[in-house]
Amino acid sequence: SQKEIQSALVQGQRQAQAHSQLLTFTSMCWDKCITGTPGTRFARGEEACIANCIERFVDTSEYLLGQIQRQQQ
Repeated sequence: SQKEIQSALVQGQRQAQAHSQLLTFTSMCWDKCITGTPGTRFARGEEACIANCIERFVDTSEYLLGQIQRQQQ
Protein backbone atom coordinates (compact mmCIF):
# COMPACT_ATOMS: atom_id res chain seq x y z
CA SER A 1 0.00 0.00 0.00
CA GLN A 2 0.93 3.66 -0.28
CA LYS A 3 1.49 3.96 3.50
CA GLU A 4 3.88 1.02 3.53
CA ILE A 5 5.86 2.48 0.65
CA GLN A 6 6.08 5.86 2.38
CA SER A 7 7.15 4.22 5.63
CA ALA A 8 9.85 2.23 3.84
CA LEU A 9 11.12 5.37 2.10
CA VAL A 10 11.28 7.31 5.37
CA GLN A 11 13.12 4.45 7.04
CA GLY A 12 15.57 4.26 4.14
CA GLN A 13 16.19 8.00 4.31
CA ARG A 14 16.84 7.81 8.05
CA GLN A 15 19.28 4.94 7.58
CA ALA A 16 21.11 6.84 4.83
CA GLN A 17 21.31 9.95 7.00
CA ALA A 18 22.63 7.95 9.97
CA HIS A 19 25.23 6.29 7.74
CA SER A 20 26.28 9.66 6.33
CA GLN A 21 26.62 11.12 9.83
CA LEU A 22 28.68 8.16 10.99
CA LEU A 23 31.05 8.60 8.04
CA THR A 24 31.37 12.32 8.80
CA PHE A 25 32.05 11.67 12.50
CA THR A 26 34.53 8.92 11.69
CA SER A 27 36.42 11.20 9.33
CA MET A 28 36.53 14.08 11.82
CA CYS A 29 37.59 11.76 14.64
CA TRP A 30 40.22 10.10 12.44
CA ASP A 31 41.76 13.49 11.69
CA LYS A 32 41.70 14.38 15.40
CA CYS A 33 42.97 11.08 16.81
CA ILE A 34 45.34 9.53 14.27
CA THR A 35 48.55 11.46 14.67
CA GLY A 36 50.97 9.41 12.63
CA THR A 37 51.00 7.38 9.49
CA PRO A 38 48.51 4.53 9.85
CA GLY A 39 50.10 1.11 10.02
CA THR A 40 48.74 -2.32 10.73
CA ARG A 41 47.80 -1.26 14.27
CA PHE A 42 46.71 1.93 15.95
CA ALA A 43 49.25 3.72 18.10
CA ARG A 44 48.68 3.75 21.83
CA GLY A 45 45.45 5.55 22.68
CA GLU A 46 44.32 6.15 19.09
CA GLU A 47 41.62 3.46 19.10
CA ALA A 48 40.16 4.71 22.39
CA CYS A 49 40.33 8.30 21.12
CA ILE A 50 38.33 7.42 18.00
CA ALA A 51 35.73 5.44 19.97
CA ASN A 52 35.27 8.22 22.54
CA CYS A 53 35.15 10.89 19.84
CA ILE A 54 32.43 9.12 17.85
CA GLU A 55 30.42 8.35 21.00
CA ARG A 56 30.57 12.03 21.97
CA PHE A 57 29.28 13.13 18.56
CA VAL A 58 26.49 10.52 18.59
CA ASP A 59 25.42 11.50 22.12
CA THR A 60 25.42 15.18 21.17
CA SER A 61 23.39 14.53 18.02
CA GLU A 62 20.81 12.50 19.95
CA TYR A 63 20.56 15.22 22.61
CA LEU A 64 20.09 17.97 20.03
CA LEU A 65 17.48 15.98 18.11
CA GLY A 66 15.60 15.41 21.36
CA GLN A 67 15.69 19.13 22.15
CA ILE A 68 14.37 20.01 18.69
CA GLN A 69 11.57 17.46 18.97
CA ARG A 70 10.54 18.84 22.40
CA GLN A 71 10.49 22.39 21.05
CA GLN A 72 8.25 21.35 18.15
CA GLN A 73 5.66 19.86 20.51
